[in-house]
Amino acid sequence: MSTPTTTKQATATKRSSASSAAPDTGTPSTELRVYLRIEGLQRQFAATMATPTRARGYPPKAGDHSLIVEVAPALAIQRVIDAALKATPEVEPGLLYVERQYGILEVHSPSADVVERAGQAILKTLNAKAEDQLKPKILYSDIIEEIGDQHAVILNRTRDASMLMPGSALLVYEMAPALFAAVAANSAERVAPNLTLVDVQMIGAAGRLFISGDLKSVTIAREEITRVLEAVIGR
Repeated sequence: MSTPTTTKQATATKRSSASSAAPDTGTPSTELRVYLRIEGLQRQFAATMATPTRARGYPPKAGDHSLIVEVAPALAIQRVIDAALKATPEVEPGLLYVERQYGILEVHSPSADVVERAGQAILKTLNAKAEDQLKPKILYSDIIEEIGDQHAVILNRTRDASMLMPGSALLVYEMAPALFAAVAANSAERVAPNLTLVDVQMIGAAGRLFISGDLKSVTIAREEITRVLEAVIGR
């Protein structure tokens, strides 16, 4: 005849089962949204990264190598930068931002090997591969010829980079995730160094570029941005 289980015995059994199970940290998995190396920062883009906003850190120099990372949830970027800096103290963080949905980090160094080691530490921490990032989506692009005076004045009031001159051609380009605007701006300047970076918006729901110059230069820039974004490996 079986012995009936008492309330105390049942409670003890539940406690034993709970203690043997894996602990629940309550922390959801982190999504890798952007993980991309930028080789050889161009002069204007490097200077743009030094714009004094609350997101900026150590300004890079032209020729430095860079890594951009975006994750979700946003606060997970604090674990990401911790892993990168502890693994490679010589790498410099140029951008750290926790916005509404995503966390954003840029690190750079004159040494490509240093940036690579920082990146590997990040991937190990996230238990991810570089190709787990999202493939960028091109949302909009256009070239506006001969910008008028009034239009230039309004845009110049909100820019973070160089001044837009009336009469020039203006390339506007929008993509998601936003951080891909960084590699897009650098790539555009590499193929058309005489263009002008007016604004590089790489934080938020979408990334946006404002690039001015002669019509030929901004056309070359748009073609290169499209090529670079379409070549990114991701999901």
